[in-house]
Amino acid sequence: MQQNDCKVISAMRALAADAVQKANSGHPGTPLGAAPMAYALWSKRLNHNPADPAWRNRDRFVLSAGHASTLLYSLLHLFGYGLTMEDLKNFRQLGSKTPGHPEYGHTVGVETTTGPLGQGVANAVGMAMAEKHLAAKFNRPGFPVIDHYTYALMGDGCVMEGISAEASALAATLELGKLILFYDSNDITIEGNVGIALKEDTAKRYEAYGWQVQKVEDGEDVEAILAAIDAAKADPRPSLIIVTTKIGAHCPAKEGKNSAHGEPLGEENVRELKKNLGLDPDKCFDVDPSVYEETAKVAQKGARMEEEWKALVAEYAKAYPELYAQMEQWFAGFAPDLENDESFWQFENKKDATRNSSGQVLSRLAERIPNLIGGSADLAPSNKTYLKGRGDFSAQTPEGANLHFGVREQAMAGIVNGMQVHGGLQTYAATFLVFSDYMKHGIRISALMKLPVLYVLTHDSIGVGEDGPTHQPIEHLAALRSMPNVYLWRPADAKEVAAAYAKALQLQGPSCFALSRQNLPLYEGSGKEAMKGGYILADSQKATPDVLLLASGSEVEQAIKAKDLLAAEGIDARVVSMPCFAVFDAQSETYKESVLPKAVRARLAVEAATSFGWHKYVGLDGDVISIDHFGASAPASLLFKEFGFTAENVAERAKALVKAL
Repeated sequence: MQQNDCKVISAMRALAADAVQKANSGHPGTPLGAAPMAYALWSKRLNHNPADPAWRNRDRFVLSAGHASTLLYSLLHLFGYGLTMEDLKNFRQLGSKTPGHPEYGHTVGVETTTGPLGQGVANAVGMAMAEKHLAAKFNRPGFPVIDHYTYALMGDGCVMEGISAEASALAATLELGKLILFYDSNDITIEGNVGIALKEDTAKRYEAYGWQVQKVEDGEDVEAILAAIDAAKADPRPSLIIVTTKIGAHCPAKEGKNSAHGEPLGEENVRELKKNLGLDPDKCFDVDPSVYEETAKVAQKGARMEEEWKALVAEYAKAYPELYAQMEQWFAGFAPDLENDESFWQFENKKDATRNSSGQVLSRLAERIPNLIGGSADLAPSNKTYLKGRGDFSAQTPEGANLHFGVREQAMAGIVNGMQVHGGLQTYAATFLVFSDYMKHGIRISALMKLPVLYVLTHDSIGVGEDGPTHQPIEHLAALRSMPNVYLWRPADAKEVAAAYAKALQLQGPSCFALSRQNLPLYEGSGKEAMKGGYILADSQKATPDVLLLASGSEVEQAIKAKDLLAAEGIDARVVSMPCFAVFDAQSETYKESVLPKAVRARLAVEAATSFGWHKYVGLDGDVISIDHFGASAPASLLFKEFGFTAENVAERAKALVKAL
């Protein structure tokens, strides 16, 4: 290893140790062990320009082992991304740019939010898929305008998480040759040696998937790591580089011990570490000027590379002006004026399942949003998410827009996050609502990053019927509604489906569409007003109604019918459709009062799911018809009758409220 390399690596290690020690919190072990491989990549192989972190054709680097955040922060500081020494000193402090785990959109140079182990691996697979798709769409002979690699660094924990296995298997199937995954193999987890829970041969597992696998036995050997990267680039398969490292490297009291993982080294141990690295043990957050001189060379090289790419794109624009214009539009994003596009809102006046309506709307969106791409976890025929005429994304046809994830819900959510955050694409993913549990953390990461990913979740209630309680989502609506930045839509008809998608494309955060299998009517009063999240679908005759009937999705039908039954008995009801709580809650107080007047205390909510969440609308005096238990296996019509989701029961419960108040 060259002396200059040693200096930068030592500086990285010292900064990581100092940051954790000052915060008295963090994970110093992995940054100490993985510093040489991270340095080798960032200084000599990663195509990046610190002066322009958003350079479209940069290589992507994902720290899947997000707990090792000080490794990434030290890189961003030393290589000139604008992360200051003061930022490093404020590691894990309130309002700092250096939170405990890397956060996209918060810290410059962070490609994706990581920390939950394995998610970053799936994100990286998504980024590699995005690169492959966009390259197939826009590259032409002599003009590789989309041409970059995706690198990720994972640890033993990522290896053990099932999401990494799902994503890695798919990566091989799709022949993502520009995906290179580093495995920081230090054999240590929080509880001790990895052998207490993992005996597999990870190399053989990845070989079985169809990956190229290499081993670097000495994690300090920068030249061997560089050689492995070069060999990976020369292979058409995705590549795994297993690098044997020592957790807490060069800290005598902590090296190779699980105590190095998630706690500060201790002041004396930090001093000993610095002595071993040839640094002044009495200085903290101290970097020799020669280190910055060395990393500045990398920044200068990156700037030249971007200028060369810009020159290539300029020539491309002359040779292929239409393609160039399309590419720029794809990366700028599409914002069609759906509210004023009348054809978008037209549906046949017949009963239909909202999953079918969603399929129609997706097809219409594909006509208006050319970079729409997505798919299902092996349920596209049931989810109605296949885009006709758009082709299948595969190893041989990467230009296709229909993704086939296989039965891999966890990986699917992580992958679409990676594709979305890559840029240039609008993604969606689909499965049954009950299986959103498998996707929960991926959806949560979408929400943290405020990504407008579209999650199509069909078979939304006990209406699934004969499949029984294992497939009937009961608590899932409440769970998704509880997450910040997540917009859970449960539309009542086709026009509300259109409204849900139209509004979703305007929001900062993912939208989840809970859609029915059973057929629902098309309502005369539904439509664009549903974009407000809640609205009056069928109003009362009086200025102040006797009772408010609130419902979402399929239960709106029972509320509408109950209104007629109540009218026959002289009770004036207003029916309020509530497709999205979060959007309704964001409306003005004036609007919310106009829909749900405080003077009306007789309120009944109806939803074939748990009651959790509805009480904020019905109040202490109101009531909820719900199913606060698991369902049963039987035809849907019988289940709705058995559990009280009938117009007659809604009318009776509403009448009781009116009499009580």
